[in-house]
Amino acid sequence: MDLFEYQARDLFAKHGVPVLDAVVAQTPEEAREAAQKLGGVVVVKSQVKMGGRGKAGGVKVAKNPDEAEARANDILGLDIKGHITKKVMIAQGADIAEEYYFSVLLDRANRSYLAMCSVEGGMEIEQLAEERPEALAKVPVDAIHGIDEAKAKEIVETAGFDAETAPKVAAVLIKLWDVFKNEDATLVEVNPLVKVASGDIIALDGKVSLDENAEFRHEDHAALADNESADPLELKAKQNDLNYVKLDGEVGIIGNGAGLVMSTLDVVAYAGEKHGGVKPANFLDIGGGASAEVMANGLDVILGDEQVKSVFVNVFGGITACDKVADGIVKALGILGDEASKPLVVRLDGNNVEEGRRIIEEAAHPLVTLVGTMDDAADKAAELAAAAK
Repeated sequence: MDLFEYQARDLFAKHGVPVLDAVVAQTPEEAREAAQKLGGVVVVKSQVKMGGRGKAGGVKVAKNPDEAEARANDILGLDIKGHITKKVMIAQGADIAEEYYFSVLLDRANRSYLAMCSVEGGMEIEQLAEERPEALAKVPVDAIHGIDEAKAKEIVETAGFDAETAPKVAAVLIKLWDVFKNEDATLVEVNPLVKVASGDIIALDGKVSLDENAEFRHEDHAALADNESADPLELKAKQNDLNYVKLDGEVGIIGNGAGLVMSTLDVVAYAGEKHGGVKPANFLDIGGGASAEVMANGLDVILGDEQVKSVFVNVFGGITACDKVADGIVKALGILGDEASKPLVVRLDGNNVEEGRRIIEEAAHPLVTLVGTMDDAADKAAELAAAAK
């Protein structure tokens, strides 16, 4: 789960990372009040989960409350790469002397953590890494020891901080590691991490991604979810513990196992080329348990997508045998009743497949077509979707 900047700032403050005062506003009038409360120069910043806000006009300096109100009026409703600004953060201004970069992230390729740091912050880190890779220090971080004093010292020395600034930055890096570890994050990034005129180090702009698999350890993380902007179908799937991602297509996909579902997307896309270019409408992995309730929840989500014209249920019986899956499909259609109104193509294979196919055939549901192979089933689902367009 990616956080808004103001949410990252609040997490930083919670763990003792030095940040500036800030207030979130949803109207120009609230922005004016926030600027009055903070006093002095403020920065009005679009709150969208997207980089490049400054270049898009989503970050503006305001010298007084009147300007803060005007700048908020300009930014609220601004479209930044497809993300509409609904909130702005009014942040206290800073007398910046130098800008740095720091991040710690989950390095999946090497199955470890990685810290990245540079004395050149403020610019897009991808650009720096491509144009001047030597300016970006990359230091592996052990999962057990994390960023302690020794590791923080190694990071700032590798990045090339001067003797006076290095210990100040190192102290902040230790606190940022606390955020990463204690909040179960997969990314904590600060760009820029700044030194102000007084010599203090402050996290001026933060980005945090939290591991949703660790939500059970953090009841407070539920309040951070951006349900307002979430796709309603994806939100509904999440509430039913379904692994669902909406795509832009016409053939709904249900499968058991991420690998099988990914393969199903490919074969449907290939088959769709012969039927007017229809495409998969979603990724939905129901996992190992294809009970009637799970299947009904999955079908309910997919059938709620107006773009879906047909559904392809592709199951390989393993731990959950095909007869249990077939029984789940039949009962799910009974549970949904009239809400199930689009054709289903079912392909079963694997453990107890003959009994599973018998259950589907004897049910003789008018919406269901049983097909023997994955390729033929994908072709049939694409054909039905094309016919309903």
